[in-house]
Amino acid sequence: MLTLIQNYIDSLPYNRKPESLYEPVKYVLSLGGKRIRPMLMLMSYALYRDDVERILPQAIGLETYHNYTLLHDDLMDNADVRRGMPTVHRKWDANTAILSGDSMLVLAYQRMQECPVENLPAVLDVFTTTALEIGEGQQYDMEFETRDDVREDEYIEMIRLKTSVLLACAMKIGALMADAPQEDIDNLYRFGEQMGLAFQLQDDYLDVYGDPKVFGKAIGGDIVSNKKTYMLINAINKAEGEDRETLLRWIDAKEFDRNEKVAAVTAVYDRLGIGDMAKAKMEEYYAEALVALDRVTVEEERKSALRDYAAKMMKRDK
Repeated sequence: MLTLIQNYIDSLPYNRKPESLYEPVKYVLSLGGKRIRPMLMLMSYALYRDDVERILPQAIGLETYHNYTLLHDDLMDNADVRRGMPTVHRKWDANTAILSGDSMLVLAYQRMQECPVENLPAVLDVFTTTALEIGEGQQYDMEFETRDDVREDEYIEMIRLKTSVLLACAMKIGALMADAPQEDIDNLYRFGEQMGLAFQLQDDYLDVYGDPKVFGKAIGGDIVSNKKTYMLINAINKAEGEDRETLLRWIDAKEFDRNEKVAAVTAVYDRLGIGDMAKAKMEEYYAEALVALDRVTVEEERKSALRDYAAKMMKRDK
C-alpha cells in the first residue's frame, strides 16, 4: 500500500500556473514521511473491499492536508528543518509558505471531493469537522505556552484535537467509502483516535528518551522550549522540594546551556518516574484502540494487517 501511495503522489500533475506557487507544494509532498494517515485510510477500506486504488484520491487528499498543517506549523514555530530538509519558508520565504500552504488546503478538498456522489456529503462532513478540530487543537497548544497551570486532562484533549482526530478521520473515511456498517465506522474512528493519543505520547517520550541517531534530531527540544507535554505537566504536578525548585528554575531561565538544561530536567523526570508514567499511558490508549478494533465485525484474518501496523506504530523509535 505504501508503494501505491508514493507512486500516486509522484504522478500528481500540477498543470496550473504560476509554477512558483505549486513548486513548494510538490516539494513538501516529496519529503516523504511515514504516510500513516493515507495508510490507515486504505487499511480501513481494505477491511471490506479489495479495490483500494479507488480511494487513493481521498487518501492523498488527507496526506496533502496533513502536510499543509506541517508547512504552517513550521512557519509558526520558525523551524529551519523538516525531515532533514529546509522548511518552505527557509527555502523560499514566509509569504510563499502561507500562500502555497493555503493552496494545499484547497487541493486537499479537491482531492477529497473526487468520490462517489453517494459518499460525498458524509466524507466532506467528517473531513471538515476534523479540519476545524485540528485548528482548535493548535490554538490550545499555543495558549498552553503562556500557562503554568495546564492540567493533564487539558493536554490530552489538546493532543486529541491536534493530532489524534486526523488518524480517526482516516479510519472513518476509509470505512465510509467501503459502505461499512455504522457500528464498525464508529469503532474504527475510536481505534484511530486512541492510536493517535498513544502516538503523540510516544512523541513526547522519544523527545526525551529517544536515540538522537535514530530519532533524526537532538533530543530534548521540548525541554528546551518548556513545551507543555505530558512529561512536563506530570513532573510539575509530582515534584516536591529540591526537584520542584530545579524544574521551576530551569523553566524560568532565560539564558542557559542547552545540554545542561536537558540533562537536569531529564534527571528530575528519572527520579519521578515520568518516563514510566508516559509509557503506561501509551499502553493504556493502545489497549483501548485494540478493544475498538476487536469490536469491528469483520473476520480476524482481514483485521490482521491493521493490527500488525498498529503494533509497528507502537514500536517505532523515531
